[in-house]
Order: sequence, then structure tokens, then C-alpha cells
Amino acid sequence: MEGRFKSTLVDTERYLLTLYRYIELNPVRARMVEHPAAYPWSSYQGNACDRNITLLTPHAVYLALGNTKAARKSAYQSLFLSHLSDNTIQTILDATNKAWALGDE
Repeated sequence: MEGRFKSTLVDTERYLLTLYRYIELNPVRARMVEHPAAYPWSSYQGNACDRNITLLTPHAVYLALGNTKAARKSAYQSLFLSHLSDNTIQTILDATNKAWALGDE
């Protein structure tokens, strides 16, 4: 049985794309797939690949990654070239599990 849905307030400018990475890398961390593009239910396919996902609405922070769709996809893909640190993952988990805001003061 899955746990309850949890959410947290997010400082958009600083953490939004980090959270996108965290969420889209969950199947990779769980060793279900080797890359987020391989997970069929991932928004990565819409943000970084050529899949049109009608339920996916681009956020302004995502749109600011580039002036064209191709530029945004390329910039988004580059975010996944490095892994999230254990500290970043723990910070996200703490904020979510303890209902803290994720961001600066």
C-alpha cells in the first residue's frame, strides 16, 4: 500500500527544476530504468524528448530555459548530466515529509 500524498511549498526560482529532476529520476534511483526517458509515465519525455503530453503544461521556469522548443529540450537534457547530491535528496525528503517549505527565507 502506498503512503499518503505529500506536498510542500516550493521556492520556484531556486528549486523547481531541481524537483523536476528529483521526480523524474525516482524510477532511476529505484532501478526500474537506467534513464528517465525510458520510464513511460515520466514527464521527461515531454520536457526533453519529442513526446507530446497533453496534460503537461510548461512552467515559466522551464520555458525560460531557451527561446525555442529545441533549445529548451537541450537545456533540460543537460540538467540530467549530473546526479542530485545525497544532501539535495535529503533536503527534498525532509521538506516533503515534515511539511516544510523548500526554499530560502
